[in-house]
Order: sequence, then structure tokens, then C-alpha cells
Amino acid sequence: MKKKNVINLIKYYTEKNDAAFRDEAYAIAVDFNRTNDSELGDYIMALLSDKNTFIPQVLNGKMDYLRKVEYSATTLPLPECIKDELMGIVNAVSYGAGVNKFLFQGSPGTGKTESAKQLARILNRQLYIVDFDLLVDSKMGQTSKNIAELFAEINTVPYPEQIIILFDELDSIALDRTNSRDLREMGRATSAVLKGLDGLNSRIVLLATTNLFESFDKALIRRFDKVTDFNRYVKKDLQEIADIILENLLQQFKFQGRNIRLFRKILALMDPIPYPGELKNLIKTAIAFSNPNEEFDYLSRLFKQIRPGFSGDYKEFQALGFSVRDIEILSKVSKSRVSRELMENKK
Repeated sequence: MKKKNVINLIKYYTEKNDAAFRDEAYAIAVDFNRTNDSELGDYIMALLSDKNTFIPQVLNGKMDYLRKVEYSATTLPLPECIKDELMGIVNAVSYGAGVNKFLFQGSPGTGKTESAKQLARILNRQLYIVDFDLLVDSKMGQTSKNIAELFAEINTVPYPEQIIILFDELDSIALDRTNSRDLREMGRATSAVLKGLDGLNSRIVLLATTNLFESFDKALIRRFDKVTDFNRYVKKDLQEIADIILENLLQQFKFQGRNIRLFRKILALMDPIPYPGELKNLIKTAIAFSNPNEEFDYLSRLFKQIRPGFSGDYKEFQALGFSVRDIEILSKVSKSRVSRELMENKK
């Protein structure tokens, strides 16, 4: 450590320049590590990390194949069985015992990528996603070389306990048995991934997601310490998640018209109820396009999305289990008129 470092620390502290202070402290810790005093360097980093003030400077710069992913503090509704496994991952990472490679498999919209963001938030780590657009190359053998460079980049990140690496849709580089264009090239890429996983720094937490788990080579699956199946939603899970999504969106759009009973009736018309990703899009679109002067307009729009060819016949509404009040909301026709026409149809 040089006198200049001490002066800078004091200067940045008095100026209350937190970012510059962190960067200077980081530079001092790196210098200690380079001069074979890694114990003191690690101690400085631990102090900064414990106070949640340290963001490694090197990760704020340009990296060849990694880009930072921002995540919000919003919680993610998941079935209890999946929540339990995610908390198990949190525990495994916290133990620091080298259990560090996790694979999330399941259909699109089941929450795999969002769960990776939630883990980063809970563990207070930066999340970096692999940019496959830069990784995959049309030149013969270049993709596997890029993969080797990627893992070299990952393994040389200073203080890896501060980050999580995400391979989102790993199948796009690891294996694609449905594409016979060049199986040898895909084989080279898969071998490069296997080799990279074998040599991964045990302090790096790596998450991967896939929609094509059944097409994965067994050797690739064995490289992961834990595989979490995201296809374990039951109808009750999806109904409860839909309620949470609706409440969050109504707060976001500042709507006051809450009719959970009718919302659940509309939701029950879907068989099966879609996974959370698609479900959120349906509800969000209905609310976003609704008339803010009509408190239940979003319910009418949601119904039309689910039943696009619906005739609007009141008797058909009744057959679906809707009350006269429900029909008034969905058809935007007065309750008295609905009741009158239903009575007339009975005669």
C-alpha cells in the first residue's frame, strides 16, 4: 500500500464520495493480495462486503461474454416445493462447501430466470448473464473456443463470492439434438461446456436454465449439484399466484375496483391455467388497456382474452356460473336490463 492510497481514502471519506472510497479500498485489498498478504486483503474485502458497500470495480467494466442483470426487490410467487429447493440452494451457497452448480429446468414462463434474480437478491450478489449472441460463432470450432474463453473469464473474476453467473437457456450452446445441421460442431460445444463446468472455481455460483431438459446429455446433467424442476405447479398454486399478480398490478396501475370473486370465476374458465409468465401477461394487458374511469373494465377485457369468440348471450353467461351482477360487469349492460331479458327468455 502506498501513501497515495491512504491520502485518497481520507480525501474520499471527507468528501463523502462513497463510490471512490470503495474503489480505493478495493485497490488496496488487491495490492495486499499481490504482495502475498492475502489474509489482510481478504479481511478488508470481508469488512466491505459485510457492510454491503463493496461492488468490485472489475465487474463494472467491459467483459467479453458477461453482462450485468438488474433485479428488483419484488418477491416472486412460487409453489412451496420450489421455494424450499431455492432456500436449500441459499443454504448450500452459504456453507461455502463447493456445492455451486445448479440447473433449473421447466417449461417457458415457470419462473426459472426470475428465480435466478431472486437468489441473487437474497444472497446479496451481482447477477451476470452469459451473452450467447457473442459466444456462438458460425466459424467451425470457434464456438467451443469462445466457451473456453468464457470459463477462463469467469474463473479469473476477483472475489467471486460477490457474483452469480447465469447461463439462461443453456441448451442453445450445450446441446440441440433437434438440429442436425452440424452435430459435430454442437458436440464440440457440449464438450467445451463439460470441460468448463469440471474446471469451474468452487467459489463461483453458476445457475443454468433450460426448456429442453429431456434432450440433455446425461453427462451434462451430472455436472450439476442440483436440478430443480419448475414444472410442479398444481391448479391451486396457479390460482393463488394469479391473486398475487392481480393485487400487485392493481397497486401498480392504481386501480380501485377489486372483485376477487369475479376474477377467480374468470380464471376458472381456463383449463389448464397457464404458467405464471403467460398468466401475468394476460392480466397485465387487461389492466393496462382498460378504461381508468371504469373500475371493472379490466375484468371484461380479461374475459374477452380468455373467451375471444364469446357470443355475449346472457343465458350462456349464466351457464358459465356468472350471476346477474357478474353479467352486468362483463357485458356493461345494466343489471335491470340483464334480469329483464333473462326473464323474457324463460317465457
